[in-house]
Amino acid sequence: MDHTTLPESASLLPDLYGRPQADRFMRHLTAFGDRYTPALGSLGLRRSPRLPEQPRSLPALVLVVTGHRPVAEDVVELRLADPSGDLLPRWQPGAHLRLTLPSGRERHYSLCGDPADRRSYRIAVRRLPDGGGGSLEIHDELHLGVRLTVRRPRNGFPFCGEQKLLLLAGGIGVTPLLPIAREAGRRGLDWHLVYAGRSAETMPFTEELRALAPERVSLLVGRVPSGAELLERARPGSAVYCCGPAPMLSAVQRALDASPAGALHFERFAAAPIVDGKPFTVQLGADGLTLDVAADRSALDVLREARPDLPYSCHQGFCGTCRVQLLAGTPDHRDRRLTSEERADGALLPCVSRAAEGEHLVLDI
Repeated sequence: MDHTTLPESASLLPDLYGRPQADRFMRHLTAFGDRYTPALGSLGLRRSPRLPEQPRSLPALVLVVTGHRPVAEDVVELRLADPSGDLLPRWQPGAHLRLTLPSGRERHYSLCGDPADRRSYRIAVRRLPDGGGGSLEIHDELHLGVRLTVRRPRNGFPFCGEQKLLLLAGGIGVTPLLPIAREAGRRGLDWHLVYAGRSAETMPFTEELRALAPERVSLLVGRVPSGAELLERARPGSAVYCCGPAPMLSAVQRALDASPAGALHFERFAAAPIVDGKPFTVQLGADGLTLDVAADRSALDVLREARPDLPYSCHQGFCGTCRVQLLAGTPDHRDRRLTSEERADGALLPCVSRAAEGEHLVLDI
């Protein structure tokens, strides 16, 4: 695949009528994508079924892929723009996008570009061979000109603008922290970023971070740092922003009280480990198969073993992609998405919601 990126200058110079010159390029690029995107169906990509989208105050965006290039080992950078060259909706550091891929899969990715750039959105995706297939599709099947439906930026990891900051990144967790570091620099805040990874080749954007302020960036390569080591650069009262794998977050949480840091903000790659679960059962339809959900497993994971095409995305109860309808039983709702009215009508997010020990939930799937 040709990993080519649209030159930034192409979107900056107006034509004789005051329109961005990128419009002509975008028309050709979009036409190319419209012609060849249907061919993805012949490559064996199975279209996953999806529940109807819930009404939103603003419509989703249709964006076109204008850049697709490797930025580290098993990591690609994706750039998305409006097909007509129009400015994109504003976003703030910490925001993410929800993409609907050509296969129908839906995935969330943190924005890692510059919020001041209204011409394109940038995300970075690590290849996960044992994941749900979304990263493989992005790495292997997306090409320049493909159109994607994209929900407008949403922020579940907002930057509060504290005066003293310690940013802790683990691997691909650097993506939401890069815009925070850039914004902290613009505001003249006291910040430092500690970036840990298994090897220099697997860590994207290290040079970009060094270009911001080399004296404010520490790289921990080839080893797993302790929570105390990660927090040793915290100043008294510092706000800590952390994004990385679960062991890293747990280590930071355990070491926080012994450090001089103040508030802790964090974003997970996946749902937190289940520590208070009880075993229960779920049934597929009124007359369907009954499945056991162990105390340490999610209902979604169990359901997908029987129904591999069941859609999902965040695993954390905020996106709503895995929503199912409850026919019978009393659930323990643990999501951050559904309203009380939706819960009363039987909506359930099996990625995080559970039930009391021995409870039997009947789902319309």
